[in-house]
Amino acid sequence: MTASLTDLNIAVVATDGFEQIELTQPVAALRAAGARVDILAPEGGEIQGFNHHDKADRFSVDHTLQAASAGDYDGLLLPGGVISPDALRIDEDAVAFIRAFVEAGKPIAAICHGPWTLINADGVEGRRLTSWPSLQRDLENAGAIWVDEDVVVDANLVTSRKPDDLPVFCAKMIETFAAERDRD
Repeated sequence: MTASLTDLNIAVVATDGFEQIELTQPVAALRAAGARVDILAPEGGEIQGFNHHDKADRFSVDHTLQAASAGDYDGLLLPGGVISPDALRIDEDAVAFIRAFVEAGKPIAAICHGPWTLINADGVEGRRLTSWPSLQRDLENAGAIWVDEDVVVDANLVTSRKPDDLPVFCAKMIETFAAERDRD
């Protein structure tokens, strides 16, 4: 049975170039568990999803990062894709929003290239995590303990490597978000 996330507000931070299934499948799982989910991006309007290298669907942005407050959310989802996380990690509003979750100890779920943004938000030092293999050196250089596993849970941080890991990633994300809520 899936844990209930009723009454939880979850932020998804992405921009053009996110891996579509790494947003859609976790968002569907979060909503099925009862969470309210908002997509946040640097700009309003729509953001472009990708299926690996090919453009996929466009998704409406609920709020810009500049207008959003991390205090309004109970958890954070960082989908992968190469372009989106790389752009977000140099966006001051994105980094500040993500850093607020890190500093508050709120649960964060990041998949594939998603953990890249956690480097710039000072969220990986001393943490055990996984990612797409090409991020291994970047994460280790930032002080993370990188492992090659389908899903890694380190306290409030859930990470996975790739779309094939989505079923176990979604399950652990929901479990971790529910456990953090129950601790409050």
